[in-house]
Amino acid sequence: MSRRAYLYFASTFLLGVVVGGASVYYYAWSTGLWRRPFNRQSFVQRVKSELNLSDPQVPQLEKILEGSTSRFAAAQQQADAQLNAIRQETRNQIRQILTPEQSQKFDELVRRWDERRRHFIR
Repeated sequence: MSRRAYLYFASTFLLGVVVGGASVYYYAWSTGLWRRPFNRQSFVQRVKSELNLSDPQVPQLEKILEGSTSRFAAAQQQADAQLNAIRQETRNQIRQILTPEQSQKFDELVRRWDERRRHFIR
């Protein structure tokens, strides 16, 4: 093969890597799949080093975070329940304007949406 053919092959390969990488990055970012869960130890270490916390301050910070974690989880559950209620109310209102055939198709759409949401929440 000629040098030109190798250049085209390498350029195509590199372009594929760049476009593929950008696509994966965009998909993961837009769907929320790259959000890492909160790591308390990492947070404590980062705050300790950046703010120069003293040794007595570290356990106090950990205690504060421990208390807020449970409150955050409770607030998240409450918000999820409210969002689910709104979602269900909206779906019921939509069903009222649909024909029986449309309602069956809508139920299938709802099932797929719920399945997709459960997949992304995990």
